[in-house]
Amino acid sequence: MHDSTRSKPAWKRRLLGLALSTGLGFSGMVGATEVNTTGLAVTDDTVKVGILHSITGTMAISETGSVEAEMLAIEQINAAGGVLGRQIEIIQEDGASDWPTFAEKARKLLVQDNVAAVFGCWTSASRKAVLPVFENENGMLYYPTFYEGLEQSKNVIYTGQEATQQIIAGLDWIAEEKDAKTFYLVGSDYIWPRTSNKIARKHIEDVLGGTVVGEEYYPLGNTNFGSLINKIRLKKPDVVYSSIVGGSNVAWWKQLKAAGITSDRQTIMTISVTEDEVLGIGGENMEGFYSAMKYFESLDNENNAAFVAAFKERWGEDSVMGDVTQAAYLGPWLWKAAVEKAGSFDVDAVAAASPGIELTTAPEGYVKVHDNHHLWSKLRVGRWNADGQAEVVYESDLIEPNPFPEGYQ
Repeated sequence: MHDSTRSKPAWKRRLLGLALSTGLGFSGMVGATEVNTTGLAVTDDTVKVGILHSITGTMAISETGSVEAEMLAIEQINAAGGVLGRQIEIIQEDGASDWPTFAEKARKLLVQDNVAAVFGCWTSASRKAVLPVFENENGMLYYPTFYEGLEQSKNVIYTGQEATQQIIAGLDWIAEEKDAKTFYLVGSDYIWPRTSNKIARKHIEDVLGGTVVGEEYYPLGNTNFGSLINKIRLKKPDVVYSSIVGGSNVAWWKQLKAAGITSDRQTIMTISVTEDEVLGIGGENMEGFYSAMKYFESLDNENNAAFVAAFKERWGEDSVMGDVTQAAYLGPWLWKAAVEKAGSFDVDAVAAASPGIELTTAPEGYVKVHDNHHLWSKLRVGRWNADGQAEVVYESDLIEPNPFPEGYQ
C-alpha cells in the first residue's frame, strides 16, 4: 500500500502527524450552501481566513511569532484534510503598529474578503480598535495576547490570559517568594499597561498589604529610560513590576544592565517579555529576572516537544516560541474544532459551539473554552537564563477566567 505522506517534505510529514494526533479530523463533505448561509468566502473546496498582525513598526518584534504560529497551525490543519473537508486559504494584512490601520484592515477582511475568521491583533489598543468592526460586521476574531480583561464579546475568542489569571497569581508568588512589600509599577502608555497596573495596585494594596512607591508610563517605542532608572535607584523597591512592550523592551533592559541593575541587586517581574522579545533584548540582559506567563518554550511535555520541533523545522532552528506565539497557535485549532462541532462556518454557529471545547494537544498542556470565550489555563513564572530560555520556577493550578473580577474594576 502506498504511503502518500512519504512523498511530502519532512516538515510536512511532521505537520501531518501532529495534526492527526489532535483527533480533530473531519470525514465527509457537506455542500458550501449548507455550511455557509451568511455569504462567507467558502466554496466546496476552500475557506478563506484572515491574519492581521503588525509585521512592520514597533510591535513587529512581538507579533511576527504570532503570524508564524498561525500559519503553522493552518498548514497542519490543511495537511490533515482541512476544515469540513476544505483547505484553508490565508489573506494576510499588516496592522503596521497603528490602531486605525488595524480597524481599516479588519473591515477589509470582513466586508471585502468575507473571511470566515480572523486571527490577529496583539496590543489591547489594536483589539479595541477592531472590536466594533467585528461586532458590527459579525466577524470572528481569535485574539492571542494576555490582556487586561474587562471585556467579553460573542465575536472574540481570547486565547491568551485575562488579568486575573496572569497578574494576581504572579504577584502572589513574587510577594511570598521575595517577602516583597514595596512595588514600582512601570509600563508603556496605553490601555493594557494602565489597566493591568490598576489591577496590580489594588491587589498589592488591598490583598498583599504592600505599598506602590512609584508608577510611570512611557510612549510606545520610547528608548530613553535613564530618568526612570534613577527613580528606581532612589526608591529601592522590593519589586519592579514591568508592562513595557514591543521595541521599547530592548532599550529598557539593556539600559538597566548598563546601569548596573542586575537580578542580584533588583527583583524585576515583567508581564510583557516572552522568548520573542528576549531574542531582541539578549538573554544576557534578562538573566535572573522573571516573567509571569502561561507558556514558556522550555515546558517539558510531549505536546510542547512536538510543537517546538515543528515550529523550528518550519521557521528555522534559531526560531523561538513565546507565550503569545503559543496562544496564537491555538487559534486555528480552536476555530476548526468549533466549526466542525457546529457543522457550519457561520459566525453565530461557531460562537455558540465554542464554549466547552477542549484541546488536550495544546503545547501549554491543556486548555478549555469557558462560556465567557476565555480559556481555562495555568500561570507560570519563568526565570530567564543567559541563553534566552526560561526556567519555570512556579506553576499554578488551572485558573478559571474571570474577565470582570469583583473589586478590581
